[in-house]
Amino acid sequence: MQPDCPQTDVDLWDDAILIDPYETYVELRELAPVLWMSRHDAYAVTRYEGVKEVLQDWRTFTSAQGVGMMPEMNSKHGGILTTDPPDHDALRAVLNTQLVAGQLAPHHDFLVGEAESLVADLVERGSFEVVGELARAYSVKVVSDLVGFPEEGRDRFIERGDAAFNTFGPDSEQMGEHVDGLRQLLTYCEAVTSRDKLTSGAWGDQILDAGERGDVRRGDCMGLLLAYAWAGMDTTVNGISAAMRLFAEHPDQWTTLAHDRSLLSSAISEVLRIEPPVHRFTRSVTADTELDGVKIPAGARVVVLFGAANRDPRRYEDPDRFDIRRNPTTHLSFGRGVHRCVGASLAQQEITAVLNALLDRVERIEMLDHRWRRNNALHGLEHLRVTVEQR
Repeated sequence: MQPDCPQTDVDLWDDAILIDPYETYVELRELAPVLWMSRHDAYAVTRYEGVKEVLQDWRTFTSAQGVGMMPEMNSKHGGILTTDPPDHDALRAVLNTQLVAGQLAPHHDFLVGEAESLVADLVERGSFEVVGELARAYSVKVVSDLVGFPEEGRDRFIERGDAAFNTFGPDSEQMGEHVDGLRQLLTYCEAVTSRDKLTSGAWGDQILDAGERGDVRRGDCMGLLLAYAWAGMDTTVNGISAAMRLFAEHPDQWTTLAHDRSLLSSAISEVLRIEPPVHRFTRSVTADTELDGVKIPAGARVVVLFGAANRDPRRYEDPDRFDIRRNPTTHLSFGRGVHRCVGASLAQQEITAVLNALLDRVERIEMLDHRWRRNNALHGLEHLRVTVEQR
């Protein structure tokens, strides 16, 4: 039986669309708020209000059956991303003791110091590659030190994390390669879930404490470490890289921010709105329901398009325009409801530290070349080379 709603044969996981999805998002949003994707036997939610509703209703749109497209891969992901309350609450409570804004205060000087040291060296050179030399270097160093990961293996986090995010897509010729990257990441996290591997007193050690107290099951400790080694780095890398590209393309916005640092929080929200690090996750429908007038049966898979929702003109005026005065605190890049990104405060503080360090030293950013990477869930740069004019 064909779903009673508009249909599309667009393949959201086509390489060209993964690299540049925005024209496709416009077409899908204008076609309907909820669409049937005939290629993938799934519904797509295209507009802001519908995406927000799905994210806030975890009972109807569950994450517990996975947030990817392939059932066999969803069973492998595990962790806080693929649990609902009450299990989700227990896992989140452990991470909240480390990641809510108040708990991050003692780490402020560390975050700022690492950013200033790295940025000073790069700016002095005059030209550098943003993704690897700045965004990845900073995020991996900061998160690894806070969690207490051993030095060995840190250089593979981004590569393995990228592969793991690719396993959220539909079946493809490259899936075997991606599955191997996920397997390596899981094997690494299992190996370091140990007192003799993690730095004493760091966040990873505290996760083991929570397991011993019974706050979470001991088997969940590995999944909590996985949250840091996986989503805790890659998405922040995308955010920092996107900020650098946008400010290079819009030098007037960089000048405005340099003259008024009070706009920094608004600027970061605008970066995340216009270039969300994660563009699509899925949910499974637990009971027959209706969304925007479309009847969706129990068991259906729903693709939640963060990237389309954040540029919905019904929510944001002139949504493709980068405007640091917009202050779009309602953006959906960190999700909404019980599954709102638990690391949002850390990500914001990391991006803040890097941008402040750059604002202190850089008059102007010029983009020399850039290249997008193909990923089934994320949208971000693989390469971005810039030159900077020092203040």
